[in-house]
Amino acid sequence: MVRNLAGPTETAVIVPVPAADAVVGPYRQELDHSAAWGVPAHVTVLYPFLPPARITSAVLGDLKAAVAEHDAFECVFSRVAWFGEDVLWLAPDPAEPFRALTHRVWRAFPECPPYGGEHPDVVPHLTIGSTRRADVAALRKAAAEVEGALPIRAGVDRVRLIAGNARPDSWRTVAEFVL
Repeated sequence: MVRNLAGPTETAVIVPVPAADAVVGPYRQELDHSAAWGVPAHVTVLYPFLPPARITSAVLGDLKAAVAEHDAFECVFSRVAWFGEDVLWLAPDPAEPFRALTHRVWRAFPECPPYGGEHPDVVPHLTIGSTRRADVAALRKAAAEVEGALPIRAGVDRVRLIAGNARPDSWRTVAEFVL
């Protein structure tokens, strides 16, 4: 096991999007449970990833090799979207580089299907909030306010392996890899 990952119960591979924090940060703190856990604004590459006890130097090497195959890219978040009425999110354009990154990492770790195989299609997105933490009215209000602050331009040049659990401020960076 790498570092002390005894406290965390799960891991994720994400693309951090610090450029989005100024616009969505306050809403995420209120509306997105993962923000309260310490997860930054991001687009998920692979979640859940391996259990923390399985994160070894060899795993980090394989993850580094998988993401090194992908070039850095630019994207724009110019619209809000919804999964039903449950999850409010920002759509990246283009979305395809995120999908390609997910498929590369998944190919390297086939035992870790995106979202545990729960969804048939991977939809790259940056979550603003969900009904797990807020009501639909609060999400709609946030959607209208965020929409007025778009677009957000972001450079994507790295992925981050993070680990934590469902407790406030528990998620931490384990490793970061440059594209």
